[in-house]
Amino acid sequence: MTTTFYDHWGDVPESTWRWTNFSPAEIACRGTGKLLINAPALDKLQALRDRLGKPLIVRSAYRSPEHNRAVGGAARSKHMDGTAFDIAMTNHDPVVFEAAARSVGFLGFGFYPRSGFMHVDLGPARQWGDRFAIRATAFAEDTPPAREVLAESRTMKGGGAAGVATLGAAGVEVAQSVLAETQSAVLPLVPYLDTLRWVFIAVALIGIAVTIYARLDDWRRGQR
Repeated sequence: MTTTFYDHWGDVPESTWRWTNFSPAEIACRGTGKLLINAPALDKLQALRDRLGKPLIVRSAYRSPEHNRAVGGAARSKHMDGTAFDIAMTNHDPVVFEAAARSVGFLGFGFYPRSGFMHVDLGPARQWGDRFAIRATAFAEDTPPAREVLAESRTMKGGGAAGVATLGAAGVEVAQSVLAETQSAVLPLVPYLDTLRWVFIAVALIGIAVTIYARLDDWRRGQR
């Protein structure tokens, strides 16, 4: 069986999850929390991570049909099959990334330089968008996504608040992901952007506070 569906990523048994550099939360639908595990696609994603030797920041993976409609996704988007991934280029050379993705078996490529990510999927073979400009500056230091660092916190696990805390700490990252997915729906929100900016700032500050608390508590317990 190559696909398995869960109503929420939290229902995935740890013993069945074999993609060590990713979590169910990263691959799940951003709008509903539902998760369709497509094993061949995730095998290729893990192979790409292994080949590149550095973290992949997944902006969008599986999308439920309702969330895909909400963000203006294509009617037959590969995201709904669990075979497509939008990966941030923050810490990657897009040229190297594309070559590595092709070498492990990805066939569909979408380039979004203005939003800072590349779409890859299992095909059919095609591509769209303008390629990224060649970079002359160093890339950002490789660090795991904020929600993944917090998810491993013993304090967060012990308190049963991992889901809430990681979403708070990754507020800005999630906001960027949502905006990247909803480019076609941004214009109607223009009158409210100032309010949304303060909402995002508040979420980010709450996340930072929770992160500091978790790290201090872990340190006091001698766990890190």
